[in-house]
Amino acid sequence: MSGAPDARRPLLVLALLTLVWGLNWPVMKLGVSGPPAAPASYPPLTFRALSMAIGVPVLAAGLLVLRVPLALPRRDWGSTIRLTASNMVVWHVLIILALPALSSGRAAILGYTMPVFAALWAVVLYGERPGLLQALSVGAATLGVALLLTHEVGRLAGSPGAVAMALGAAAVWAFGTHELRRAKLAVPLLTVVFWMTTLAAVLMAALAWIFEGARWRFPAPHVQAAIAYNALAVFGFAHAAWFFLARTMPPLASSVSVMMIPVLGTFSGAWWLGEALHWQDYAAMVLMVAAIGTALLRRTPQA
Repeated sequence: MSGAPDARRPLLVLALLTLVWGLNWPVMKLGVSGPPAAPASYPPLTFRALSMAIGVPVLAAGLLVLRVPLALPRRDWGSTIRLTASNMVVWHVLIILALPALSSGRAAILGYTMPVFAALWAVVLYGERPGLLQALSVGAATLGVALLLTHEVGRLAGSPGAVAMALGAAAVWAFGTHELRRAKLAVPLLTVVFWMTTLAAVLMAALAWIFEGARWRFPAPHVQAAIAYNALAVFGFAHAAWFFLARTMPPLASSVSVMMIPVLGTFSGAWWLGEALHWQDYAAMVLMVAAIGTALLRRTPQA
């Protein structure tokens, strides 16, 4: 009986992570595009930079409470910079730039094709032999993307370029996940997560200043709320929680959060932001979840 609380803790973290990341898709959409009744765009890189800037001290405070060291040895800086580029920078830049042109649900579905790309990277980079499940996974994901892309092209406001950015973000994140798992680091993983977030925040601020400095303005209340949610829930909790799950739970159990996040993102966006759902969205969502599920049933765990 004494071990019951510890056994339940990963399940609680998993449930909270699914909720936080799933709901964040309509939250981000609200932050960068405004409410449907009164659309008002906000510079997306600036939105992300502000979220990270506030989230870094929140994450630092959490690590201090947990007594996780913040110091990073000199020999680990090179690896940390490479991991930051593939796990944080490319993902956050591309997905936030794609989001204004996509519904939050469609962006979530495309972004969480990451495990499928991880399966492909395993074959291409590490010589793992593809099996039936991998073939089914890639086929389902390809058909789902084709449905989404067809729908985007068919709309006057559609943006195939945004679809490509979301898929590119997922592919690079998948590559970064492989790099992270194979990295030889002398410090706790949460220390690396802190410095990855810090480095990404600095670079994001620089990009926002270069490309959006002329558009800077004080954020409206709905943008402030979205930034606060991202800073506290996503950068202060979700990233650290994901790595905690990856280390403490069986791969298939932790992958449940990945499979459920795009589902929650799609339907919460439809309910909250009034985003119309078409048959392509339902079909693509089913195909993407099936693709991710089959990819995650492989022998080698994927995040």
